[in-house]
Amino acid sequence: MVSSTTLTSKVTSGSPYQLDTPQVVKASSALLRHIKSSQEEKEKSATKKTLIGDNDSDDDESTPLTNEAVWLILTTKKHVVDKNRLKPGKISVPHSLNSSPSLSVCVITADPQRSVKDIIADSAFPAELSSRIEKVIGFSKLKARYQSFESRRQLLSEHDVFLADDRIITRLVTTLGKIFYKSSKRPIPIRIAKIEKEDGKRIKKDPKQKKPAKEDRVAAFASPLIVAKEIERTLQSTPVHLAPATTVAVRVGSSKFTADQLSENIAAVVNGMTEKFVAKGWRNIKALHVKGANTTALPIWLANELWVEDADVVEPENLAIEESTKASKKRKSIGEEKQVEGKKSKKSKPAEDDDEEEAASVAARKEKLAKLKAQALEDGETVKVQAPAAGKKKRKSTS
Repeated sequence: MVSSTTLTSKVTSGSPYQLDTPQVVKASSALLRHIKSSQEEKEKSATKKTLIGDNDSDDDESTPLTNEAVWLILTTKKHVVDKNRLKPGKISVPHSLNSSPSLSVCVITADPQRSVKDIIADSAFPAELSSRIEKVIGFSKLKARYQSFESRRQLLSEHDVFLADDRIITRLVTTLGKIFYKSSKRPIPIRIAKIEKEDGKRIKKDPKQKKPAKEDRVAAFASPLIVAKEIERTLQSTPVHLAPATTVAVRVGSSKFTADQLSENIAAVVNGMTEKFVAKGWRNIKALHVKGANTTALPIWLANELWVEDADVVEPENLAIEESTKASKKRKSIGEEKQVEGKKSKKSKPAEDDDEEEAASVAARKEKLAKLKAQALEDGETVKVQAPAAGKKKRKSTS
């Protein structure tokens, strides 16, 4: 029986894994209440009282955090290593994170930038959207004008959202530097290139076709209506920036959202991540948490299984067979080792016999020499005793 505190839901039909909507709403409500209470406490303890929504003061201690970001923390079981998945992307959400009428947008395009400026100034381009795009800059001018850290920091502070042509999005990391990529204003990719079609189908480029010289290359852009539609769709999305790791944070809302709005955005982001960005989808997801900028993470989904493929799991019967197989292999290896030792001992026996025979022959020779030496000593003593006696008799006979 599943308890009420279980954070994993499985269904018999459709996807075997899915979010528990009541649990997501419950966690979202608790998080929003905590953020609101923290803001009220900070406002009460502030030495300088400010009105809610007044963020012009530079004093962080006296400024209430009225629009704190809310993040979804997704943890995978295996690292994301696919280069196509690691490219910056976006996921459409039902409740936009960029709904402010005073939003300032900066568009970074492939060269030439004049083409994009003409598109935005075109009468077919929506006036409401063009009024929010305050700056358009080409990639070459971006590199030339914003080389210093101070100039990049000033550019970052001047605009709320940065959109970049997807053809140059990967080249901006070294151009913009850590001042951009350590913030929440990383450029979001937009597809504004002109797509050649024939009979309603996209024409694929021939890889064998010779590319024009670098100075002759000119980026082709889509029509004003297509560019405007792409920018509007991007502003209605949340950016996704994955790293070759097991954890990714995606912004899903702010403290101004309701619990239902936050829950709907979370569901949209989770579906987008499982379908496009996370290999193996739900099977590769380990945990889902929601948190504020300065709060602890609240769990909304936890996996019961820590493996991705069922083939990685050994069943009890197979485990017993595997253990018996290992034991038999171990016994066999021990028997083989003993056989090898026996063969080695048999091979070493002739050498030991030779040593014993040589030692015996040496001892026999020594014993024989000792006997000969003793015999020689006995013979010498006998000769010495007999010789003086013969001399005395001779002297008597001469006298």
